[in-house]
Formats: sequence, C-alpha cells, structure tokens
Amino acid sequence: MSRNIAASEADEPLLSYVKELSGKRIELARKRDGLTQRDLARNLGMGVRWLREIESGNPKSKLDDHLRCTYHLSLSTGHILIPLLYFGQNMSYPFQLAAGDLQELERLCVEVISERSLTKLTRQLTPKWRTAPIGAGG
Repeated sequence: MSRNIAASEADEPLLSYVKELSGKRIELARKRDGLTQRDLARNLGMGVRWLREIESGNPKSKLDDHLRCTYHLSLSTGHILIPLLYFGQNMSYPFQLAAGDLQELERLCVEVISERSLTKLTRQLTPKWRTAPIGAGG
C-alpha cells in the first residue's frame, strides 16, 4: 500500500473531526455576530447550501472554505492547522487539545517560527569579517 493511500485512509477520521469541530465553531461565531447563513454566504461569495455543508462538518467540505469562514469571522485557525501539523509529522493528534481554545498555542507556534526565521536571517545577513592572522604585516 502506498504512503499516499495509507495516509489518506489514516487521516480521514482526523480530517472529519477537524471539519466537524470547525463547522461548529463557524456556526457559533456566525450566530454570535448576528449573521444569517445567507449573510455569511453572500459575504464569502458562496452558496447558502455550501455554507450549511461547512457548518455541519460535511467531510466533503474543503478545508480552504473552513479557513475562509474562520478568517472572515475573526476566529483562530488553531483548531484546523494544529491537527494538520501533527498529521504532517506523522504524529497522533491528542484530541483533548481540540477541546480548548488553541489561539494561544497558535500564537506560540507563530512566535517560534518567526524567531527561528529571524535568527537564521540575521545569521545570513551578518557579515563575516576576515581578519588577518596575527603577525602578518601589511
């Protein structure tokens, strides 16, 4: 069995779970903001029926659409992206993490990545001064 097929079968419960959780969060945020499904769908340029599929956690919904809804409603994307990070590293996702607000963990991930990138960039941009060996005259 190829890795892609195995990964596809293995990730189905995780992706279904992520989509279900995401759909619930999108629906709650939409209602919190006083938006109807029609309002949100129109704002996002999608059909009301498709938004219903997203909010219900339909496994056929696209994660891109979940992210679009999430961004539009100013929600954290941690409940989508952090499980995918685990999956990308071939690690089991601890479902207990999803019960909480992942915004702080999401921010920490961004800070670590940013710090690492800035450190690497600083190293690359810092000139390496050549010094003449001691005792060499000029």
